[in-house]
Amino acid sequence: MSTPSLYTKSSFVALIATLCCLLWGSAFPTVKIGYDWFHIAAADVPSKLVFAGYRFALAGLALLLVARFLGKSVLRLAPKDWAALGGLGLAQTGLQYVFFYIGIAHTTGVKGSIMNATTTFFSVLLAHFLYRNDRLNGGKLAGCLLGFAGVVLVNLHNGLDFSFHLNGEGFVVIAALIFSVTSIAGKRLSGRLDVMVITGYSLFIGGLALMLTGWLGGGQVTAFTSKSSLLLAYLAFLSSVAFCLWNLLLKYNKVGQVSIYNFLIPIFGSLLSALLLGEEVMEWKNLAALLLVSSGIALVYLKKPEQTPRSEIG
Repeated sequence: MSTPSLYTKSSFVALIATLCCLLWGSAFPTVKIGYDWFHIAAADVPSKLVFAGYRFALAGLALLLVARFLGKSVLRLAPKDWAALGGLGLAQTGLQYVFFYIGIAHTTGVKGSIMNATTTFFSVLLAHFLYRNDRLNGGKLAGCLLGFAGVVLVNLHNGLDFSFHLNGEGFVVIAALIFSVTSIAGKRLSGRLDVMVITGYSLFIGGLALMLTGWLGGGQVTAFTSKSSLLLAYLAFLSSVAFCLWNLLLKYNKVGQVSIYNFLIPIFGSLLSALLLGEEVMEWKNLAALLLVSSGIALVYLKKPEQTPRSEIG
């Protein structure tokens, strides 16, 4: 069984963080493929939420069953822990993916993956106000400016015509902001609860909330075939594995040592969208935006020798 020391080895961190980013990057094209294979129309928001609910409820249930098999405490939790897990699930999985699933349906996989990279920059800005020893400096500010410049560039259409839709690119950015905010609560909760249990309940509770909301709105997902079912299983798999492994890395390492790999998500997302959806990724503005966003993320987490450890919230 893996020991905490394994999760602090730089080579292992690089391998697992890259795997997580590959899985997350693959979500952009596969969610869009899922809409097609399950015959979910672009305007059918309730059915999108049911689809998302199936994915996350399955992912969360799988993680909780594995946790129970490994002997972890899954049901015997304090009332305050149940409340914290419920709130985290409703916000981090439920609310975030309401915006993500609607947003990704109204933009391309390439643009969606680049817009989603704003998670890193929101996290840096929030840390400035929440952590005493994680204030903004010149490098972080320059990284944020580079990243947001990439976001602006990828939304330019026909010269200086800015092509940005609130229910598309806008919703993906809102989802990124929600994830940044709720990750702070999740990290603090990992101090007293097992990461696998936290992730499992967050996904499961959020998935149930998404399903219920979609059903109340008249949504349904019925076009189950062997092909579409395998796709749904893959989406559930990538959620459970990526979130759990990423949270484990964050538990045993400084945030910057792990989060620097976030620059790989828009790269994998763009390349896989081009491969699986036939989207244009070699267009100059997409490549330039990808370079700006990835460079910005790397610059934000560039570690200086005199950098002090992250302090508690204060």
